[in-house]
Amino acid sequence: MFGILRPCAAHGCPSLMRAWRAHLCGLCLTLRDGQGHGARLATNYDTLVVSVLAEAQLPSAAPRRTAGPCALRGFRPAEVLDARADGARLAAAVSLVLAAGKLRDHVADGEAAFGTVAARRRLAARWQRGGARMAAGVGFDAAALAATVDRQLDVERSAGPATGLLALTAPTEDAVAAAFAHTAVLAGRPGNAAPLAEAGRFFGRLAHLLDAVEDRAGDEARGAFNPLTATATSPREARRLCEDAAHGLALALEEAEFEDRHLVDALLGTEVRRAVTRAFGAPAASYQRPGWIRKSAAGIATFLTCGVWRPRWSKRAGHGCDERCYFRGGSCCDCCTCDCSCG
Repeated sequence: MFGILRPCAAHGCPSLMRAWRAHLCGLCLTLRDGQGHGARLATNYDTLVVSVLAEAQLPSAAPRRTAGPCALRGFRPAEVLDARADGARLAAAVSLVLAAGKLRDHVADGEAAFGTVAARRRLAARWQRGGARMAAGVGFDAAALAATVDRQLDVERSAGPATGLLALTAPTEDAVAAAFAHTAVLAGRPGNAAPLAEAGRFFGRLAHLLDAVEDRAGDEARGAFNPLTATATSPREARRLCEDAAHGLALALEEAEFEDRHLVDALLGTEVRRAVTRAFGAPAASYQRPGWIRKSAAGIATFLTCGVWRPRWSKRAGHGCDERCYFRGGSCCDCCTCDCSCG
């Protein structure tokens, strides 16, 4: 799982966390049902926002079902978004296409381990086809999305000292804008298409920049491409751009009409601001990410069993940041009491 939005149960109110989990688990299971178990590795915290936006505009088109126990839910069943929901299928399609692009990006950057290049290319092609098939089922043009992802690679390869940072984020912005706008089509709300496309551009810019901020040191150590390094963008300027994008995102969402916008505001408002703070601020000392052996064991066991095993270190350690944060992406340790009015 990857992405910039990483809600934590310790600072999110229970009803919002249940709603967020319903979309996260629904996305994971929709990927499984549409492309096989291996596709669950493409689960993306950020693309589930597509599913959230679709439901917020037309809740009646987002059926729920009860899913069986899963290790990442503490070996408990849960209500999840059904794979029949158009929003879940669109989110799954976008996840597969973007994950395929990420695999190709790793190969292009020379980050693929020796002997895995051909396998990564085959997997990227398979996920690309699967994403296109699922996208066609909800009337979305996956070919245009894939072309945008490929354009991102071309822009990076041709980037020079005079290339502007926003020129490097533009393909990502266009891809997210297209996905966000299509949720208005699915919901039968054409008036929402323009503001949601604008919101998608700002969110795509944020996701691209925050990913670059978090990866900058590692990219520089490996000699890999990083948009901030390539454009000599300072941390202060990067943060200014992120905060401007977060503000633009909020303004764009105000122009859209939702039947229930609570989860949208929580994810694209509160959690976006947390993501910016997390990327530019020092992590709290109370959070310790499990070592790679334990992390790998948890992931493999969950992948194989989908809930018949739970590692002992994931047991709750009381209120505050515990392993629940890790299983939701980690590094959430600005935990606080819920400041919303829900129950």
